[in-house]
Amino acid sequence: MTLKVLTVDDSKTIRRIVKKAFNAYDCEIFEGENGVEGLSLASKERPDLIILDITMPVMTGTEMLEKLKSEPFLKDIPVIMLTAESGKDNVMHIAKLGVTDYMVKPFKGEQLIDRVTKIAKLKPKPAAGGGVTGGTSYFVKAEGYYTLALPDKVSRPTIVGVEAQLPNALTEIKTSGGGRLVVDLSKSPNINMSTIKLIILVAQASTKAGVQYQVVGPEALDNELKGFQETSDLTVHAGIEQALAAF
Repeated sequence: MTLKVLTVDDSKTIRRIVKKAFNAYDCEIFEGENGVEGLSLASKERPDLIILDITMPVMTGTEMLEKLKSEPFLKDIPVIMLTAESGKDNVMHIAKLGVTDYMVKPFKGEQLIDRVTKIAKLKPKPAAGGGVTGGTSYFVKAEGYYTLALPDKVSRPTIVGVEAQLPNALTEIKTSGGGRLVVDLSKSPNINMSTIKLIILVAQASTKAGVQYQVVGPEALDNELKGFQETSDLTVHAGIEQALAAF
């Protein structure tokens, strides 16, 4: 089901950042320049999420939020408030308004998506012409196997995207990929807990689906994985050729 997102901000730049952040996901974006437009769109479209600026002409975000909370059919819509101030008093004020979360400007698109994934379920856009699900597929077919190619920094949105694509990908890997998957983290020098969680997710799902998997990555990753029960026996290979030889 397509997620409806309403962004209300008098800054065209901010609305553009918000729209771009959701590009890879199955979302429908609605835009308002002030609280009056935002309230009208909220009533008409019943969005699943509202991203609302606090300072706007005509009707401020605070005023719009108060009206939202007074409407029985709108009051439960999650709201992420955008503010230019980060002081304690301002944060307390926002919290009292009943918002779900808030962000301080300026912010990056991936930071917004990270907040959104804690509130709503994001699904990658369906790929044109079928195949592995996802606007930008993480799973790439090679000769006799598939690779799971990951960015230089694995984040919560990465996990969301991979998890959404994983069921279809594993089915394809079994039927046309020789039942072999190489998790390629060679371009991911920044090892964090999201990286570990992603490897465990893929390992467990692959085992359940009967798909063989190997991991490629830096030596530091191998050392990190030894500290977790689920991955303590996993070998991290230096390159694709070594991983293929291990199948």
